[in-house]
Amino acid sequence: MSLRGQRIVVIGGTAGIGLAVAEAAAREGAQVVVASRRQESVAAALERLPQGAEGRVLDVTDEDAVRAFFGRIGGFDHLVFTAGESLLLESVAESDLGRARRFLDARLWGAYTAVKYGAPSIRKGGSVVLTTGTVARRPMPGTTVAASLCGAMESLTRALALELAPLRVNVVEPGMVRTELWRDLPEETRDGMFASAAQSLPVGRVGEPEDVAEAYLYLMRGAYSTGSVVVVDGGTVLV
Repeated sequence: MSLRGQRIVVIGGTAGIGLAVAEAAAREGAQVVVASRRQESVAAALERLPQGAEGRVLDVTDEDAVRAFFGRIGGFDHLVFTAGESLLLESVAESDLGRARRFLDARLWGAYTAVKYGAPSIRKGGSVVLTTGTVARRPMPGTTVAASLCGAMESLTRALALELAPLRVNVVEPGMVRTELWRDLPEETRDGMFASAAQSLPVGRVGEPEDVAEAYLYLMRGAYSTGSVVVVDGGTVLV
């Protein structure tokens, strides 16, 4: 199934994996709508996307704003959710519970709110594609909040696939990908982490956003997939 002529809303679509999804879908002839919390990010994304792409400012933690956003954009075919701030990596003992709640507000409750208000506008044959991560399967010290989020996203996907049927709901589970999610780490630490991961992975490198974008396109096209978790991790869960 081609995405040509379909309308795809990508929340978090102005950077990283979300932008890669929007670019790939646009190359197939889809009309894309990208949304992000920052106006400057939206403007930068529209400079990269083809003419006809739309961009909106949206704070996914603001329920009224999410409701209004979907009320304005009208009908569409697929909803992709990749939004979220940089990863939260800290031990339980040193954790800031307020920051942890904000992290979950954007990534878990933001996705939940987007589906709640977006699903009624998705046309017949459409889908929702959410985002999780391999830390749910391979947690490490310092990842308690991230692992909790990722496990919740998998469970949410399966529950939504049943509740919203025949609307399809799936989730992509990336491994380590070179995106802005790691921007809060010092550059030397970040580069060392990528190099170490590349040496341990069967594919010999960390992922790029374009690697993972293909999974989202597959799930949008795949009319027989729902409640599925598609892992794109370079072999992370094997080693």
